[in-house]
Amino acid sequence: MNFASLDLNLLKVLDALLREGSTVRAGQRVGLSQPAVSSALGRLRHALGDPLFLREGNRLVPTDFATAIAPELAETLERMERFLSGPGFDPTTADTVFRLSGTDYFGVLLMPRLAERVSREAPGVQTILIDLVTEAYIDTIDKYGVDIALMPKVGDLPAGFHWRPFAWASFVFAARKDHPRLARAGVNPGETVPLDLFCDLSHVVMSPEGKTETLSDDVLARMGRARRTVMSMPYFAGIYLALEQSDLVALLPTKLAGHVAERHGLALYRPPIEVPPVLLAMVWKATATSNPAHRWLREVVFDELVWMNEGEPPLPRGVER
Repeated sequence: MNFASLDLNLLKVLDALLREGSTVRAGQRVGLSQPAVSSALGRLRHALGDPLFLREGNRLVPTDFATAIAPELAETLERMERFLSGPGFDPTTADTVFRLSGTDYFGVLLMPRLAERVSREAPGVQTILIDLVTEAYIDTIDKYGVDIALMPKVGDLPAGFHWRPFAWASFVFAARKDHPRLARAGVNPGETVPLDLFCDLSHVVMSPEGKTETLSDDVLARMGRARRTVMSMPYFAGIYLALEQSDLVALLPTKLAGHVAERHGLALYRPPIEVPPVLLAMVWKATATSNPAHRWLREVVFDELVWMNEGEPPLPRGVER
């Protein structure tokens, strides 16, 4: 037999014939007509040098050779099917290490929820959050083997990446409770801060890259105005701790501010400008999209993040093939 020239599809026909003992039923099993099965059987007889089946009435009786190879043929085809289906993923027994990247925003709002969910559903799984510099997220993904980057979706992604949005992040104005200048101006929590006061107060901004201007400054510039920024930090936690202990003020993501305000003695107000919300998304390498373990991770992370979009605009579609 010349194995190199053997059509491996014929082995599926042989397995069906061994199981069914009929060219008609074998054809139904593999999706071929009866004449096509008969033709395939002829090719198999020639290739293997054995009649394979003898007809007795309406039945096909396998030869000794066919009977001998039947168990191993069935096992081999099943093993090939499992192999070609790719590895499965059972979270209850997995000991996989997953790496996420993002700012401490996700350390506060995602990781505690993820800890409870993963410890319950996948006790052997390890989850690591890596700090992310937004402008170098591709380098971060490659350098640290990041499975999912959690980041603002700004502009088009390069080829080879997929993404799925999970929330719009709007912003509120935050300051410590009983902030003297806000109190003197008679501005109560929940009210809009006057624009002149907003611009004159000392602001702290969040920027992993150390920038002192953000989208809010672009909005002010279009109005012919500017605010006074005196500090920039790469972590939100540093910002709300600074607000708690000083007269600095900041624009914070609404969900984060609502989560930490009471604990850190902050009061929340409406900003006097329309701060454009930021679309937050999961980003990953397209090559991982069909991976069962990665698919499980994406669904779990999305489930624990999508609550952040409550009260925000509807989400657009991502690119997840």
